[in-house]
Amino acid sequence: MNTQDQHDRGHPRPGTRLRLPRLVAVAGAAALTLSAGLATPLNPAPQQAQAKESKKVLTVAVAQSVDSLSPFLASRLVSTSIHRLMYEYLTNYDPADNHAIPGLATKWEPSADKLTWTYTIRSNSKWSDGQQATAEDAAWTFNKMMTDPGAATANGSFVGNFKKVTAPSATKLVIELKKPQATMAALDVPIVPKHVWEKVGDFSKFNNDKSFPIVGNGPFILTDYKADSYVRLKPNKTFWRGAPKFNELVFKYYKDGDAAVAALQKGEVSFVSNLTPAQSAALKSQSDIKVNDAPGRRFYALATNPGAQAKNGKHFGDGAESLLDQKVRQALFMAIDRNTLIDKVFQGHAVEGEGYIPPRFSTYFWKPSASQELAYDPAKAAQLLDEAGYKKNGDGKRVEKNGKPINYRVLCHATDPNDKAVGQYLKEWFGKLGIGVTLNCLDNVTDPWLAGTYDLAFDGWSVNPDPDFVLSIHTCAALPATPKDTGATDNFICDKKYDDLYDQQLAEYDSAKRADLVKQMESRLYDTGYMNVMAYPNAVEAYRTDQIKSIETMPKAAGNIYGQDGYWSWWSAVPAGSSGASSDGSSSTGVIIGIVAGVVVLAGAGAYFAMRRRSTAEDRE
Repeated sequence: MNTQDQHDRGHPRPGTRLRLPRLVAVAGAAALTLSAGLATPLNPAPQQAQAKESKKVLTVAVAQSVDSLSPFLASRLVSTSIHRLMYEYLTNYDPADNHAIPGLATKWEPSADKLTWTYTIRSNSKWSDGQQATAEDAAWTFNKMMTDPGAATANGSFVGNFKKVTAPSATKLVIELKKPQATMAALDVPIVPKHVWEKVGDFSKFNNDKSFPIVGNGPFILTDYKADSYVRLKPNKTFWRGAPKFNELVFKYYKDGDAAVAALQKGEVSFVSNLTPAQSAALKSQSDIKVNDAPGRRFYALATNPGAQAKNGKHFGDGAESLLDQKVRQALFMAIDRNTLIDKVFQGHAVEGEGYIPPRFSTYFWKPSASQELAYDPAKAAQLLDEAGYKKNGDGKRVEKNGKPINYRVLCHATDPNDKAVGQYLKEWFGKLGIGVTLNCLDNVTDPWLAGTYDLAFDGWSVNPDPDFVLSIHTCAALPATPKDTGATDNFICDKKYDDLYDQQLAEYDSAKRADLVKQMESRLYDTGYMNVMAYPNAVEAYRTDQIKSIETMPKAAGNIYGQDGYWSWWSAVPAGSSGASSDGSSSTGVIIGIVAGVVVLAGAGAYFAMRRRSTAEDRE
């Protein structure tokens, strides 16, 4: 689902949503052998696994809480990743090179005019309550999103161009489009069981967190959940690709990164991601722990409040008036030394930010030309501020039009050490320009983000192989209907030139031409100064080799484990000491290996998260 990350679906969706994006997949896993009654998410002091117990539990430490277990609402990376484990999508992404491969659909074919797409739905996928998964489930899912605004909250952009969706038979799904749509093999939408979800009343409020186990058809079945604490899953032994090998998968929330690392060292968890350079260096020297440091799929940015607005034309929030000026936004770009951030904050575990799409996705990666680049140049930044009419007063402070000194409030994730470190540099750099900075570091940045009561915000989305979702969160169509509603927007951008390019890329089937249009969109985002991409962080993560024998990265060569565009890591994970047979004694089949499910404890907003409700860069996947 949506990348983003995020916030990575990052707000959105997404992170994708982040819209966190919109943002796609879970990663990172570790087999954990537990003593009876110990090391469960319900135990406040779990102890290290002991060999005498045969149960294999893979416990993943996460720094982000679940925003919703409803796939119609969720935007955070942790949530969309869990949904990838619970529900099949029509298609999936190959873990080696990201090309579209069968999911719930075994094949898909367009009509000559490419306005009608026919999907063949597999006959060997069953819901965990025993009922057959059919084309009718897919048709119902899409139709609900097309007709119910609440059901379109997270992934509505995928169906906005749908004209009609029908299921002529149990294995045939037909989608008719209003105009061509290039994302028909990349519809990152979880398909839900009609016979369960048709009983839901208000989709905008239903969080899918009251009755367990939750009926699904993915590699894992969600069996238990406690808000801001944990998510527990078990293997789906009838999963068509083969059952995971662990007996249980648990996502456990840690608000403090050092506490998560300490739990990994003690063997209380199997896997930890979002490591700081210091944590990574410390873990590399320890036995039974493997550190994975690979190019990531997310960006790290400073987002500007361009004036929060709704589709009905109503403005709300209290963003700084000066930020409505393009020259001011560009001046802020030129006041940030990205090289220093890479060296001092990320300590080399990232590359310098340029365009909106990370370099890992080479087809869509864009960088500004030499003449276009808003390079670090404090003198030029000061000049732009002067030209915009925001000159220094007698005290050396620049003032708003109302005469008050400019002091930007920066939304910051309290659990993200990078936000805090970068924030200190912003105080120094902006201060030299005569601009004040107040870091507003919160456990939950959703409320002020949705309300538009911020000036700048640390933002980040996990990007999907197809970038449509993270592009859609900056369109006018993603704005909330009214100030009281929740939209799919990342940070209230509404720009006609950008929207025109978005519509063109969505309708372009020629891959080269579409890539060029996407790059034009990135160029537009860069020039307007709304999204200041500062870095592309590496995926720095670690797992215990005495609990996890092997696990799939994506891509296979130098890829990440957590937050994948699919379920490959957790599904493929093999417990240490395992001969390769699945937990029920059968062998796993499929693209990779079989993986187990477990519990995931989540509580709090973590570094780089994809916030759906705020639609900020989800980190959606």
